[in-house]
Amino acid sequence: MKKFNIMFKTTNDVKEFVSIVNQCNFDVDLISGKYVVNAKSIMGIFSLDLTKSIILQADTDDDAGFIEKIKKYIVS
Repeated sequence: MKKFNIMFKTTNDVKEFVSIVNQCNFDVDLISGKYVVNAKSIMGIFSLDLTKSIILQADTDDDAGFIEKIKKYIVS
């Protein structure tokens, strides 16, 4: 399982991100406070506070390929 802090700057970022994670054959969740949503759900993502960083939790060991696809959303 991999965890990253991510952040979206625009609504197009969210749309692109959902498109990317929908191609993954593993579970990807976003955690914001006490809320956990499926990262493949655009409606779920828009229910979160997008003004703050969000924790991405991916159930994969293929971190190199996955990180490459989402690196523009990862924040420190």
